[in-house]
Amino acid sequence: LTPAEFQTIPSTAMRYIPLAAGAVLCLASCSTVSPRSRMAEAKVSPPHSWASSPEATAGVDDEWLKRFSDPRLESLVAEALEKNLDLKLAATRLEKARGQAELAGVPAMPTLDLSGSPTRTKRNFIGFPMFGSSGTSSSPQPATITNNQFNLSLNLNWELDVWGRIAAGRSAAKASYEAAQQDYRAARTSLAAQVARSWFQLTEAKAQLTLAQEAQQTYQQTADAVRDRFQAGADQAGAAAQLRLSEADVASAKATVTERQQTLHSAARQLELLLGRYPEGSLSPATHLPTVPRSAPPGLPSQLLQRRPDIIAAERRHAAQGAKITEAWKALYPRIALTSSAGQNSQELSDLLKSEFGIWQLAGNLVTPIFAGGRIVGEIKVYYSDEKETLTQLENTLLKAFGEVETALSTQRDLTARQAAIQQAVALATDADKAAQADYRQGIGDILTVLAAQSRLVNWRSQALTIHRAQLENRIQLHLALGGDFKVKGKHPELPTPAPRSAVKTWWQRQIKAPQ
Repeated sequence: LTPAEFQTIPSTAMRYIPLAAGAVLCLASCSTVSPRSRMAEAKVSPPHSWASSPEATAGVDDEWLKRFSDPRLESLVAEALEKNLDLKLAATRLEKARGQAELAGVPAMPTLDLSGSPTRTKRNFIGFPMFGSSGTSSSPQPATITNNQFNLSLNLNWELDVWGRIAAGRSAAKASYEAAQQDYRAARTSLAAQVARSWFQLTEAKAQLTLAQEAQQTYQQTADAVRDRFQAGADQAGAAAQLRLSEADVASAKATVTERQQTLHSAARQLELLLGRYPEGSLSPATHLPTVPRSAPPGLPSQLLQRRPDIIAAERRHAAQGAKITEAWKALYPRIALTSSAGQNSQELSDLLKSEFGIWQLAGNLVTPIFAGGRIVGEIKVYYSDEKETLTQLENTLLKAFGEVETALSTQRDLTARQAAIQQAVALATDADKAAQADYRQGIGDILTVLAAQSRLVNWRSQALTIHRAQLENRIQLHLALGGDFKVKGKHPELPTPAPRSAVKTWWQRQIKAPQ
């Protein structure tokens, strides 16, 4: 447009654009309110403290991976969180949930459309001289009129959320998105735990392979000693059988080494898949398993579970269902909408810039349900059933969480006792092996005692590695059950109490016999 043409646009029409844009921006800046917590509605009565620990009120932190003092483990977890394909799928689902939450807010926003419709029409008039028709009655000549019509319109539509029905739907969508966020957080935590377990399994597999190789070497040395004595002619009684037994132990040790190598490569491939790498089985393990972190401190309050992602997600789904019920109730109220439009209408394109060709319209619309065939009441009944289901799921999640914590704490004590017994057995088996070999070299012992002592020592050392790894994995399970670490850093905040139900629904609730 030239400056002169721009000035011919009527000022009244120009005001519609900033006013409409301002309304859109104002509404877009309004944030959706998330439903209040409904955790207090769960009828699962947790103990004031864990059955396995004294009562306490300490807070927690969530940096549980640092408890193992293994920088390489932390590096592998970071790599998995960045490259794991399953986690990327979970992130995609989270993005989808966010998009659905944004779509839920669309009905509350006004829609602003700009439309233009140029039209050219040709009409024929036969037998009407006034329009210029000619010819004879038997052969009339039609008169032709061509008409142009140009329309330019800016349209605004907006449903006024007087009763808060749309806001309740947006609140439900936000709670559902918050539940999806917790699902993604749970997926990240689960992946970190899987990487830690696989890392410890890989390290144990390497230690077990080293132990098997050492056992093979020991058995080979024993077999060589028995062969030397057999060839020298000493202890001829039963010497051949003793030689065969020692050689059988060597062969068994070789098979064990091969089995442990297979286990090592399998554990490496499993971990590589979690890291998003090609599973070639070449990942090198640590030289030894880390020290088991100290036992859980006395004082693990039941409120710690309220930070678990699965529990928060279950509570958010229950809260979302309550918001959906509110939305369904308010569908019984009238809906009020505003429609307005402003623009230009002319038969000439150049006239669209002239103020005298401006047009506008402002209209209101009110619709209230009178008879819907029971659809609205039926939807409310379904929503109440869904609410009972989400509450039951929340209570079930809480109960399982308590069970996981109790099991992890109990297992921790049992594993500690088993480790102490196994360490004692390893010490005794080591002394027995040394004594048996010394007696055999001095000629006062037999080879069967030596072989039995060696076999028991290898077995107990292998069990010591397994119990060590089991303690580490149980510590991971305890951190998962608690939703993080148990390092004291302040008092755990209380969750807000649920909002009371509105009393407006009393009559309708009696009609559908819905729970209060």
